[in-house]
Amino acid sequence: MDREAGEERVALCGANAYDKKYYFNEKFAGLPVSIKEELRIISVLFTEEAGGIFTIEFEKDGNITMRTEYAQDDFLYDEIGSGLLVGEIRRKRQEMFESLSLYYRVFILHEDPAGLLAGAEKEP
Repeated sequence: MDREAGEERVALCGANAYDKKYYFNEKFAGLPVSIKEELRIISVLFTEEAGGIFTIEFEKDGNITMRTEYAQDDFLYDEIGSGLLVGEIRRKRQEMFESLSLYYRVFILHEDPAGLLAGAEKEP
């Protein structure tokens, strides 16, 4: 868990272009294989394209956040491109991220699924 500005985050997965490694948090082993595979593809392709370290994390309230980091001496890291790529991933995978957020809130935070679904129906 990372602690920034008093917030707790739980890493779901991530990839590191420097070590050429992918990480998946086994706390979420119950996710469908197809979702785990899609997360792996997103993470690895991100680091192949932009470089650095890319993580998909859950915030304390269950929302999904994507973070990128890079080594100070990495002059090939594309900071602008990485920001654009994060935006593109968020747009294209919005439904998946909403489902992951719901999964987290129900199975990790133990919130009432009926209440969550009723609240989602009221939103525009």
